[in-house]
Amino acid sequence: MTQQTVDSGLTAFLTGLPDGAPRPPRPERTPLDASPLRAWIGPLALMVSTPLLSVLFWIACVHHQGEITTMLAAGPASWWSHVPAPSWTAVGIILGWVAVQGLLLAVLPGRRFEGPVTPGGVRPVYRLNGILAWVVTHGGLFGVLWPLGILDPGRLYHHFGSVLMTLTLGAFAFCLFLYWKGRRFPSGPDAVYTGNPLFDFFQGIELHPRLGGVMLKQLINCRVSMMGWTVMACCFAVTQYQQTGAVSTSMWASVAVLVIYLFKFFWWEGGYFHSLDIMHDRFGYYICWGVLVWVPAVYVLPQFWLVSHPIQWHPLVAGAIVLFGVLSIYVNYQADAQRRRVRDTDGETTVWGKPPELIRARYTTADGVEHRTVLLASGWWGVARHFHYIPELALAAAWTIPAGFGHFLPWFYWCFLLILLTDRALRDEKRCAAKYGEYWREYTRRVRWRMLPGVF
Repeated sequence: MTQQTVDSGLTAFLTGLPDGAPRPPRPERTPLDASPLRAWIGPLALMVSTPLLSVLFWIACVHHQGEITTMLAAGPASWWSHVPAPSWTAVGIILGWVAVQGLLLAVLPGRRFEGPVTPGGVRPVYRLNGILAWVVTHGGLFGVLWPLGILDPGRLYHHFGSVLMTLTLGAFAFCLFLYWKGRRFPSGPDAVYTGNPLFDFFQGIELHPRLGGVMLKQLINCRVSMMGWTVMACCFAVTQYQQTGAVSTSMWASVAVLVIYLFKFFWWEGGYFHSLDIMHDRFGYYICWGVLVWVPAVYVLPQFWLVSHPIQWHPLVAGAIVLFGVLSIYVNYQADAQRRRVRDTDGETTVWGKPPELIRARYTTADGVEHRTVLLASGWWGVARHFHYIPELALAAAWTIPAGFGHFLPWFYWCFLLILLTDRALRDEKRCAAKYGEYWREYTRRVRWRMLPGVF
């Protein structure tokens, strides 16, 4: 085997392109058009604070009964003494999970799905087998491996601190690799390099990086993170059962809402590929580290907290909470479905029993090709331009309410989500204004409110 063959194979693996396919050029420097807050103050603050908060939340739950004030009063010296250490057990759990989810994504049957065209004119291709992977994952772990005594899902709770610390360090190293790969071996023409190392590392360089033919966003965001989210919540319910001999109504309600939501996520996986995370946010610290570390550290806080703080709600109250969550999921689904149906049929459909109100827009991608689309101004999208974020906030409240209102920690995710979605709405407004121009201005005249009518 010659050195040229080795280099060619390595290039094909790093770009994710077939051997011999044209290699995308390295990204040229693009001036950064951003305020100092978004260029370096915000990224630096988040990269310092998020790893610290991830560990402190675990310390508060495990060593201070979930009391943040008690933890703060203990001081940094106490925090340091409780910082979990990485372990080979945690490495095995993480790598095993990634390997299993990668294998299921690769081998399970699924239909081909073409995502939205990128600004560079590329249409990414995905394999939709999320529901089958969800069934195999949950059925295999909780229906086969646990009953047979091969794996004990309840043990994750006891190794969780070590897993978080290992993920924190490992995900940071992986983001460094993504930065290097984006500079040297981009997978497509949408890579953006600003020359600001801090911003480029935080925001990411590539939009749709591939590695060995694997779409990293689908593997990491959907299968490793989102699939892991629902599995972690179920594992914590198992832990509570092992510790107390029963699963509290609060844990049942919280986990039930989350499981239904995430099952719907994989049922509607193709819709996720039209989201801001996939279509517009590049794959750097903000997205990659976030889904690998911030999700297990923060998103499962209600269920993690409930392990040692069970609340026995009346079954009717718990049922009402679940019903509220299901209603929120339904509204969120209907909002997304309305927009996709209108675009897929080019407006030849109905919305709430009437012909949809449309704005037929045009936009041009970076390759100079003009595209046409429709902006929906009726149904849920006539209520507010980003109304679908409201049922998301309601849904997050539904799986947090079972933890009660006596502690702030379980509610941190809801507060974080409110800030995240508000910022996302503002960023999306700016992007759409630049992309659609006069068509977007017409849309904002027809649909006045961004998220919540009468408020914002």
